[in-house]
Amino acid sequence: MPSERLSVVVTRRLPEAVEARMRELFDVRFGETERPMTREELSEAMRSADVLVPNLRDRIDQTLIAQAGPNFRLIANYGAGVDHIDVATCRQRGILVSNTPGVVTEDTADMAMALILAVTRRIPEGLARMQSQDWDGWSPGALNGGRIAGRRLGILGMGRIGRALAQRANAFGMQVHYHNRRRLRPEIEEEYKARYWESLDQMVARMDVLSINCPHTPSTFHLMNARRLKLMKPDAVIVNTSRGEVIDQNALTRMLKSSAIAGAGLDVYEFGQVNEELRSLPNVVMLPHMGSATTEGRIEMGEKVIINITPFADGHRPPDQVVPGTL
Repeated sequence: MPSERLSVVVTRRLPEAVEARMRELFDVRFGETERPMTREELSEAMRSADVLVPNLRDRIDQTLIAQAGPNFRLIANYGAGVDHIDVATCRQRGILVSNTPGVVTEDTADMAMALILAVTRRIPEGLARMQSQDWDGWSPGALNGGRIAGRRLGILGMGRIGRALAQRANAFGMQVHYHNRRRLRPEIEEEYKARYWESLDQMVARMDVLSINCPHTPSTFHLMNARRLKLMKPDAVIVNTSRGEVIDQNALTRMLKSSAIAGAGLDVYEFGQVNEELRSLPNVVMLPHMGSATTEGRIEMGEKVIINITPFADGHRPPDQVVPGTL
């Protein structure tokens, strides 16, 4: 790439410090509202710019990629997940894709632990009772939840976030189990006091809490399908801070309604849409995709984006380039 200032389009507004730094470095244009760009706006951006900075709500598919202009060469995603980008087609067209791995590990693990506590200790029910002024004092049988110390936590996906969650679970006295595409080295298992299960079915059937921490890929779509959800114990709970598509949301809703699963803590939803029946269920804690929502995390994500664009401007590959074979 030539050394002159790159033309960069950012689909949404970013933290002020990140925007200021981008303006210093690039010829940059930001989305003007909090709504996602329309397909027409995305298409225009990809025709006119050198670099696009999208987020998970911007679906960059084969059709949009085919409309990209001759100078368009990089999609610097604001976020770690890239399942909304057709990375394989980008590679065929010579368009690089980068992401921001590792930045929100601690924040997302915090949220997973918070959801585990919220579901098992019935925190939203207690909050609702206080807000409705329907509390007349302490009672031995009121809003009793379950102790998490000693419970078995199954982690589906033992990457950065899965390991950070295991660290927190150890501190709470939980027993850590995991299923992963590849088994961790013995010294890492020892560090996190984690037991490996080669069979996901066998692990799911024995856990008290199941946490989804794997990415959404073709091989993980509905990995927790109706058959596998039925393997869970009736008093077990499931937590998802990864991607909604890993769980069959309709099947999960049916099982929660019938109390075949005790509860769920959800921060993500299939295709970004909530099954409306979930909202009314008392055994479900729902959050609006807040796993990475810290001021520090948002700024660090922006800094990662800048780090990926800057070397690209000088003809080098971005340090966090996404390669299809590694997804």
